[in-house]
Amino acid sequence: MSVNRRRRDSRKQRKTKNTPVSVDWVPKTKLGKLVKSGTVNNMSDALKTGLSLREPEIVDALLPEVDDEVIDVNMVQRMTDSGRRVKFVITVAVGNNDGYVGLGQAKGKEVGSSIRKAIDNAKLNMIEIRRGCGSWECGCRKPHTIPFAIAGKSGSVEITLKPAPHGIGLATGNVAKKILTLAGVKDCWAFTRGKTKTTVNYAKAVFDALQENTQMRVKESGIRKIGIIAGSIESPKVEKQSPESESEPNKKEAS
Repeated sequence: MSVNRRRRDSRKQRKTKNTPVSVDWVPKTKLGKLVKSGTVNNMSDALKTGLSLREPEIVDALLPEVDDEVIDVNMVQRMTDSGRRVKFVITVAVGNNDGYVGLGQAKGKEVGSSIRKAIDNAKLNMIEIRRGCGSWECGCRKPHTIPFAIAGKSGSVEITLKPAPHGIGLATGNVAKKILTLAGVKDCWAFTRGKTKTTVNYAKAVFDALQENTQMRVKESGIRKIGIIAGSIESPKVEKQSPESESEPNKKEAS
């Protein structure tokens, strides 16, 4: 009986690993219909389509293992004729700890519903970042840090993120450390200016820097040299150096 139970458990584990996570919802946008039909089955492909991400269920279907982190909870009071009204402004960051991260805000009368709304807004702002080994002190060509220096700004807060060698960790503030951890960055230097105690502006500045990471153009030679990977490491579409491209410069040198 014990042997049969082990076989059944192994079969169940195989089924859960191979079967994709299905989200039951009625898509209303073009991108949602493509994801629901199975035409787009990857988050990288969904972002490259150019279609706007307006349904959080798309992220739930393509990235089932998404973690969320509450960055700031701010209470806003307003005095009216009927009395004092209180609302909560929630800032939340989401990410899969492997190349995808998002930041969102929401306002509401209750904390719980506002957090859920902020999580959905953060999923709608999901971006795909690049990672590599841009530190001249390392040279391991593994995607453990950012590939190049990036800068972001929000309000009075300015932040510059620079690649760090393997083993340094996240030499940043607590807010930047949470966002970079959700993005999958393990080593990074951070230099800030302005009033960083303003948590919301600090978080927006870090997210602005990560958006610059996605928009910056990189040559193919730089991708090969640094080992840049866009998105998840386990995804099939990885920016790696092919063996043919490695042999081409050797042939030119020989000629």
